[in-house]
Amino acid sequence: MKKFLIKAGLATILPISIALSAPAVQADTIRIALGETPSDELAAFFIALDRAKANGLDYEWTAFSDEELAIQAVLSGQMEIGFGTPYAAMQRAKAPVRIIFQLSKLKFFPVTTMKYSKLEDLDGEPILLHSRGGGTDSIANVIESETGIKFGERSYVPGSANRVVALVAGQADATIIDLSNKNKVMRQHGDKFNVLPMFDVEASDEALFANLDWIKANEDQVQIFVDALLSVWQEMNADPTMVRRETNPEGPIGQLPKEILDSLDNFYADAVAGGLYDPNGGGRKAAMADLEWYSNAGQLEGDPSTLKIEDFWYMAPLDAAMN
Repeated sequence: MKKFLIKAGLATILPISIALSAPAVQADTIRIALGETPSDELAAFFIALDRAKANGLDYEWTAFSDEELAIQAVLSGQMEIGFGTPYAAMQRAKAPVRIIFQLSKLKFFPVTTMKYSKLEDLDGEPILLHSRGGGTDSIANVIESETGIKFGERSYVPGSANRVVALVAGQADATIIDLSNKNKVMRQHGDKFNVLPMFDVEASDEALFANLDWIKANEDQVQIFVDALLSVWQEMNADPTMVRRETNPEGPIGQLPKEILDSLDNFYADAVAGGLYDPNGGGRKAAMADLEWYSNAGQLEGDPSTLKIEDFWYMAPLDAAMN
């Protein structure tokens, strides 16, 4: 196993209150908190990390067991940059945490066994989701609000592919999974599962965020990172096969099973065609969609029209990268 993989494993966290007011210092090595272990869904992100490293960014990453832990690690000061959608935490903790880049949109789909045919059939039924307080949790909240149903027990298994395994193995009857895994399930098991009709969503599923004071104290490093992300996202939208070609065979994605690597072209072609990745990193359009969505999902308090984008996003690095 490569040295960096030994360093980058699942982690525990300290209580979130210990460092909310810690002074911002310039970092020699940026610590990045991932909300899940490396998978095909993170291949483009790791290409951006490689580009940023080539341009002088010194970083290390840690894969937390779920998104909530990654968010709390940034709030506590254990990590500098986090991976998730921390809207509720930002508002609740009053910490100066801001999103700097939208990684992906909430293009997720309810997939169930054949005994369900519409969302209303899930009233009182258990459902398998990604993480507590995360994107799929918010989708479940909005489904309840839109349809008037109430899900039964919510269980959490990070990673759409892992939830597919549970579904196919008969360990769950209903889940919410991403576009690529939804397509895979229907190609391979279309006679056993239904994709329930649902409304379209433009809000963020995954985004990068950090403490605003830290961002301003490390603006050069943050800019390197955002520049790299934007370049990959734009190239990927123009040609999804670039992800497979540029994946480092010695990196964490390159060490995934061959069948996963062989499916990267299809995975990213489906994702790009489905509008999963904004080539411009989300920006103000994403921020406005997020405020409306996460308010409706019950993860932000207040009327969306009264919420201020600048309280949740810091646009300067993305604006600079776009110019």
